[in-house]
Amino acid sequence: MGFGLWLLLDKQSFIVVLNNSTSVKVGCYILIGVGAFSMLMGFVGCLGAIYEIRCLLGLYFTCLLLILIAQIAAGALIYFQKEVLNNEMSNIVAKVLEGYPGNNSNMEQTWDYIQRTMECCGWNDHHDWNSNMVIRNSSQLLFPCSCQNTSLSEENLSNSGFCEFETSNWPIYNAGCSESVESWLITNLGVVLGICLGVAFIELLGMILSICLCRNIQMEDYTEVPKYNH
Repeated sequence: MGFGLWLLLDKQSFIVVLNNSTSVKVGCYILIGVGAFSMLMGFVGCLGAIYEIRCLLGLYFTCLLLILIAQIAAGALIYFQKEVLNNEMSNIVAKVLEGYPGNNSNMEQTWDYIQRTMECCGWNDHHDWNSNMVIRNSSQLLFPCSCQNTSLSEENLSNSGFCEFETSNWPIYNAGCSESVESWLITNLGVVLGICLGVAFIELLGMILSICLCRNIQMEDYTEVPKYNH
């Protein structure tokens, strides 16, 4: 659930750009829903353990097993669909660049920050900006200010929006941001993977303990209840 909330509420990283995709938002809500369901099942498991109710412990074990299988399936799907995810990410960024109006929104601030700090321009290269509607429709020679390569131009330009230049040879970085962003994502995915493995271990431990407790709960043997003769 925490991972889903991070994806949905983060306003200071590349996640802001990805949140423009409906599929990413749906994935966030699914993660939050699964997390909330896991917490509910944890409460059910506690009730079963405290009051020694075998059916609640069995329900807790079954739900944990299903969640664990779903997590493994999702991880495998992400691993084997990396190319599809990369294409989806490329399409998301292309739409962001095309509709970038330069009004300093959260999404634009994030993308400007990425280009400045990673010293890159566009997704594949700076030509991606040629599809931007503001640049295409302007009578001036504009380029994104956050792409400025200070080694080519010492002029102190703005950190966001569009800047004007005398010629079409923009003083910008030629390299695209895809490799740098993918490296950042891989680094953060490593942290997420470690957390997921820890959660999976806790879930597996909970399953083992629940089934052991369920087996050790004594069932009432009503055949031993003394019968009274009238």
